[in-house]
Amino acid sequence: MREADPKPYWNTNVARHSGILRAVPEGCGDALDVGCGDGLLARKLAERAKRVTGIDKSAEMIACARDLAALSPDLTFVEGDFLTADLPAVGYDFICSVTTIHHMDFEAALIRMCELLRPGGTLVVVGLAREASVAEWAAMVAAAPVVRITKVLRRARGPEGMPVAVPQMSYGQVRAAARRLLPGMHYRRHVLRRYSLTWEKPAR
Repeated sequence: MREADPKPYWNTNVARHSGILRAVPEGCGDALDVGCGDGLLARKLAERAKRVTGIDKSAEMIACARDLAALSPDLTFVEGDFLTADLPAVGYDFICSVTTIHHMDFEAALIRMCELLRPGGTLVVVGLAREASVAEWAAMVAAAPVVRITKVLRRARGPEGMPVAVPQMSYGQVRAAARRLLPGMHYRRHVLRRYSLTWEKPAR
């Protein structure tokens, strides 16, 4: 396993990694990173799960992820569409996704994550949404100076070639849909313009 990435970087997605890693269940066997990009989070997950799979539609990102994980036999990277990819029906103990779900049909993606999650497993989704209500706009305006200063101080950057998309759902729409599909889930809006959904699938 690699001790460190050759060119470590920080951005507002990486800022959420520590919280995601804390949510990994003890003794996690299989973990899935949906929209893994260059595999940075997947490589961190490999320290907490026995086997880690990363999936991404971008051939460029998957090639980069495979190269960086060349010495990690317990890391697998799949190039493909998460909604249609042939993933093991036996599922995963932990599934996470960082700023990827707005690239897909939100409900279809969330349902598939639920289906692939083993009973007792944990799901963490970090996403982007748009401001729609007065309260959402107020929160964005209030946080803007903090976001700008943090990005400058931390020299925010990311891997080249990362696909981008404009979120279509508002924070309120995301929260309402997630509550309907994931009973008992925990929703949180973060200062650095992200939200997170955390859900534990009921054990049978």
